[in-house]
Amino acid sequence: MNAYSKPLAPAMSERRVSLLGALMVAVGPISLALFTPAMPEIVHVFGTTHSTVKLTLSMYFAGFALAQLICGPLSDGFGRRPIIMAFMSIYLAASVLALFAPSIEWLIAARFLQGIGGAAGVAVSRAIVRDLFTNESSARIMNLIGLILGIGPAFAPSLGGVTMQLFGWQSIFVLMVIFGVAVIIVMHRGLAETVSRDLSRIRPKALGRSYLQLLSSGYFMSSALVLGGSIGAFYTLAVVLPFIMMERVGLSPTAFGFSMLGQSGAFFVGSLVVRRAMRRYGGVAIMPFGLVAIAIGSIALAVVLRVTEPTVLTVMGPVAIYAFGTAFLMPGMSTASLAPFPHIAGAAAALGGFMQMGGGLVGGLLSGLFSDPVTALATVVPGLGFTAIGCWVWWRSLPEPAMANMVLTRSPDGSSAPPAQ
Repeated sequence: MNAYSKPLAPAMSERRVSLLGALMVAVGPISLALFTPAMPEIVHVFGTTHSTVKLTLSMYFAGFALAQLICGPLSDGFGRRPIIMAFMSIYLAASVLALFAPSIEWLIAARFLQGIGGAAGVAVSRAIVRDLFTNESSARIMNLIGLILGIGPAFAPSLGGVTMQLFGWQSIFVLMVIFGVAVIIVMHRGLAETVSRDLSRIRPKALGRSYLQLLSSGYFMSSALVLGGSIGAFYTLAVVLPFIMMERVGLSPTAFGFSMLGQSGAFFVGSLVVRRAMRRYGGVAIMPFGLVAIAIGSIALAVVLRVTEPTVLTVMGPVAIYAFGTAFLMPGMSTASLAPFPHIAGAAAALGGFMQMGGGLVGGLLSGLFSDPVTALATVVPGLGFTAIGCWVWWRSLPEPAMANMVLTRSPDGSSAPPAQ
C-alpha cells in the first residue's frame, strides 16, 4: 500500500482485483469484437456505404479515447467506485439506444456513447491496481488481467457471428445490454473503494498540471507509446479485418468469428507463457521476445499480403504472431507507465489508455485512406508495430525515475528485480 491511497473498505486480494479489473477492461474489446461480424450486414440493412459503417467504429474509438481523459482524473477526485458505476450506466443506456437505432446516424451516435461508457474500465482498473499494489505484484495482476481478457474477445466474434445469423444484427446489442447489466451488478457487490475522495485533484489547474507532468515525462510517454503502437494495432485490425475476411476471403460471419480466435487465442497463449516466464526472469527481461514476435508479424503482413491473395492463413497467421508478441509487453509496460505517479494514478492510466485507443483511431483513419483494405492492413499495422519497437528502444535508454517504490528496477545486465528497501 502506498501513502497516497487509503482504502475506505477492506483491501482486495490480487485475485479479486485481477478478476474485477479484467471484467472492467473487457467491456471495450468485447463490445468491439461482438459488433465486427455485423458490419457488412449493416451496410445492406441501412442501405449505406462501407465508409459510413466504419464510422460506427471510428466514433466508438473517439468516444473511448476522449472519455478516458475525463474518467481517469474524475476517479482520482471522486473515487474509483462511483466513476465506474456512472460510466457503465452510460454504456448500458447507449447499448439500449443502439438496439433500437432507426437509422445509421442513430447507430453511430449510440456507438460513440458506448465508447464513452466503456472508457472507464481501462483507466479505473489500472488505477485500482496502482492504488493497492507495487513491485512484481502489479505486473502479475496486469498479466492475469491480460490472461482473462484474452478469453472474452477470443469468443466474442464467434458469439456475435452465430447470434447475428440466428437472430439478426440487433441481437448483438441485446448481448451488450445483458453484459452491461452484469458488470454493474458485479461492481456494485464486489468493488471496494481504493482511494480517498479528494476533489482538489480535479480542479482545472491541478488537472492541467497532472497531464503536463505526464506529457513532459519521457519515461511515461515512451512506455505509453509502446502500448499505443502494439495494442492500437488490434483496434486497427477491427476496422479492416471484417471486410477482408468476409468480402475478399469469403468467410461467413460465423466463420469470421472463429477465424478471430487466431488473434485472441495467440494473445491468450502468450499471456500464459508470460505468466510462467515472469516468475523466473521478471517483467522487463522478457519484453525483447515480444518485440521480435511483433517484428516478425509486421514484416510478414507487409510482404506476404503484397505478393499473394489474402487467405485465412496469410492474414491470421501474421496477426497471431503479432498478438503473441504483444502479450509480452503488456505487464511490464503497463506497470512502468503508472509506477512513478501514485498521486495521479487515474490520470496516468487515463492518458495511457487514450494513447492505446488513439493508436487504434489513427490506424483506423489511415486505413480509410486506402481504397484496398488489404493494402491498408499490409501498411498500417506494420507501421504501428515498428512504432512500438522504436518507442521501446527509447524507453530502454532512459534512466528510471528515482522512486522508492518503483515497480521494475532494471539491473545493468537487463534483468529485473524488486527495488531495494
